[in-house]
Amino acid sequence: MSQTTKTIFRLRVSAFLALALMLVSWSQEQGELIPDAPVYSDPSQWYMKDRGKGADFFYIVSTETGDYVKDGDTCHFADTYDRNLCKGMLKEMRAADSLFNDGFNYFSPYYRQVTMQSWGDVETTNRRLPVAIGDVKRSWDYYIKYLNNGRPFVIAGFSQGAHAMLEILREMPEEVYRRMVAAYCFGYRIPQEMVDNCPNIRPAEGATDLGAIINFNSVRSPECAIPVVSGGNVVCINPVNWRTDTVAAQFICIRRKQNDTLTARMDPDSHLIIVDGYKDNYVMPVFGRPGNYHHMELRFYYPYIRQNITDRISTYFAIRRRPE
Repeated sequence: MSQTTKTIFRLRVSAFLALALMLVSWSQEQGELIPDAPVYSDPSQWYMKDRGKGADFFYIVSTETGDYVKDGDTCHFADTYDRNLCKGMLKEMRAADSLFNDGFNYFSPYYRQVTMQSWGDVETTNRRLPVAIGDVKRSWDYYIKYLNNGRPFVIAGFSQGAHAMLEILREMPEEVYRRMVAAYCFGYRIPQEMVDNCPNIRPAEGATDLGAIINFNSVRSPECAIPVVSGGNVVCINPVNWRTDTVAAQFICIRRKQNDTLTARMDPDSHLIIVDGYKDNYVMPVFGRPGNYHHMELRFYYPYIRQNITDRISTYFAIRRRPE
């Protein structure tokens, strides 16, 4: 082979490799249009109510976004700068503030949450979630540095928001954790590995223990559970009587046209809350199952959670005021 032939051969090989790398890169990006990252020094990236109170409530919303088309591509992440696309998040932010804690300071970040359709396949979910979790972590860091001002706080998240909250707890430094009144994990799973390896994830044992995590998932019966949100869960407390045993508690489900009396009890094998007496057969889209009440976690229990948040914060201040 002549020198000229060798040179041409090398150039062709280089061109082929460059083309191959370009095609691989294009394939990895195809269908994963990602909006600009939220900048948390921008007030438009928050729903905030600074009421001048002595304690904060930090809330991370659940999945309120569906797939949408942008620039000819389907996007699977919320665009936090598009007010129209963020209407669902804003509605939940306002509802959580009203339902749970309008007596405290309230902070809730917009984030590039993965869309509802992303939860239909575990591999897809896991591939996309780091974008959402990264945003929430950055929002938390900004909140602690610039907004919290050393106050005690309650942190809470629902579904996808609860998943992100657990990642915050994994990395929360001790000096910040000491100010955490409680963490509310609504509608998500806490596996044994997380309890064993994260000292900040300490399951609640009653109504007023501090620095604890409150977790529950509601179903008609254990076979109605959704694996992606409650599979392998080992942490559960009854959000009506705040017990971790099987003692049942009656509660009132406040609805628009009628109030229903239901019963909640913990199943010790599945660590699920079994709700008896609820007759609505609504099934959530994408990953819902008949008899699964993931969409009702906040609606079922909000009067009890609201009172519990107040009780835990009162306990925190009472203990802090005690003489050494």
